Amino acid sequence: MNSATTPPQNHASPNPQLQSQQLQQADDREKEDESRRLLPLSSPQISDAVPNQTRDAGDDVDDEEAAYEAREKILIADFELDSPNYSSVPPFSFKKLWMFTGPGFLMSIAFLDPGNLEGDLQAGAIAGYSLLWLLMWATAMGLLIQLLSARIGVATGRHLAELCRDEYPNWARIVLWFMAEVALIGADIQEVIGSAIAIQILSRGFLPLWVGVLITAADCFIFLLLENYGVRKLEAMFAVLIFTMGLSFAWMFADAKPSGKELLIGLLVPKLSSRTIRQAVGVVGCVIMPHNVFLHSALVQSRQIDPNKKGQVQEALNYYSIESSAALFVSFIINLCVTTVFAKGFYGSKQAKTIGLVNAGQYLEEKYGGGLFPILYVWGIGLLAAGTSSTITGTYAGQFIMGGFLNLRLKKSLRALITRSCAIIPTIIVALVFNKSESSLDVLNEWLNVLQSIQIPFALIPLLTLVSKEQLMGVFKMGPILGRAAWTVAGLVIVINGYLLLHFFLSEVDGLLIGFLVSAGTAAYVGFVVYLISHSDCELSNWLSQFITNRSACCGN
Repeated sequence: MNSATTPPQNHASPNPQLQSQQLQQADDREKEDESRRLLPLSSPQISDAVPNQTRDAGDDVDDEEAAYEAREKILIADFELDSPNYSSVPPFSFKKLWMFTGPGFLMSIAFLDPGNLEGDLQAGAIAGYSLLWLLMWATAMGLLIQLLSARIGVATGRHLAELCRDEYPNWARIVLWFMAEVALIGADIQEVIGSAIAIQILSRGFLPLWVGVLITAADCFIFLLLENYGVRKLEAMFAVLIFTMGLSFAWMFADAKPSGKELLIGLLVPKLSSRTIRQAVGVVGCVIMPHNVFLHSALVQSRQIDPNKKGQVQEALNYYSIESSAALFVSFIINLCVTTVFAKGFYGSKQAKTIGLVNAGQYLEEKYGGGLFPILYVWGIGLLAAGTSSTITGTYAGQFIMGGFLNLRLKKSLRALITRSCAIIPTIIVALVFNKSESSLDVLNEWLNVLQSIQIPFALIPLLTLVSKEQLMGVFKMGPILGRAAWTVAGLVIVINGYLLLHFFLSEVDGLLIGFLVSAGTAAYVGFVVYLISHSDCELSNWLSQFITNRSACCGN
């Protein structure tokens, strides 16, 4: 009886600790099995939630103007294959370099526009070979600024005009947009007039200047046509135009046979005299074009790069740096050819002080004669290529500036027509008014140079402000050493252009009323520049804030 009621020996009382461990393990296995079953169903929902979440944040992605639509961007082959974790940069590849080649050469067009060519020929005719060193270092300074422009475009996935729209209050944004548009129109007038002069040269004077302006206006439609066929087609057209410029001015260089010894001395030995200070200022002032700073930050987005993947961003920056350096080296060689041709032919001559774009072809023909292919036509072809390419890039820049600052959702064709009209209508008026003499066009060119010089701080200061922000750039923000170098270059360019403005206004402005208006405008201008600097987070801004505080304290006492 007792044996029947006694439990068997193998059914001893269970260990509470062991039982709780077994229950925990079973529960863990059950959760793991459930997660495996749910993962295929939940992952699409998670992946779909990201874009929806992005769109819900003010609907900015769909409503914002983008430099390039996703279907327009060029896919870089093996981008993801070479960098599986996107944190390391794969080895150098010529194939990838070729795929990144294009934006830098479009950017370099601004270093070869008719305004730059006029500065080159005047520097050569008046200063000889002595300013070649300055041309080289000015190009290097321009390269630094353009690399920073490319960096901000690649690292953020947005261009400078878009970033300025978010960075500054509405009133400052409108002022910056207005200044960028004014600079663009001023540059465009120079470029269109340069193309019209080239057409006049090639037609032997049969076509007047205003007809050349209308012909040049048609480049907008060429641009629209090529853009519909893809970015690479447009870049190929610019490559042909740059090659045409290089061939034309190299031909002139071979005809003129400048002194190799003097050329090397001019490059390696810095020389500057009071007699050539104005030409020196012109050489430095021409390398920074306000609209070009905005343009390059947008052009680099034509390649498909994910700003959230550090490896892709760093690799793109490496290739863009190589490509931009090569493009500006080509532009430097072309500018060097123009300067040395006019240094050899006209330095110390009676024509040196009167030479300009209008009469340069005539003077070249008188100096070097006709030959198998007259140098006059070689100059005309090179000038036409420079003017045509720069007007098309101006149209391109105008689209990005208008779309970025104002966030306009317009078709590219409509925006291009608006941009082109803003430049062509003033240019036709200018061509009719200033077509009376060569000297009147030279006066116009001086005023346009002043107009663009005024705008330079309104592109440089926002660029340096934004590229220094860690919350915007992350690990790709500008470091302290590069920052000092960039602010030094910006300060040097602003001071040099300030000298040009001061010299110009002292010589041109007469009358009490005009003097008062210029003084009031200068005060407002300086105030806005100070505001932009104080808005930035740099040593100059800190010094400026401290200076203003100390001055206020002194005035209070």
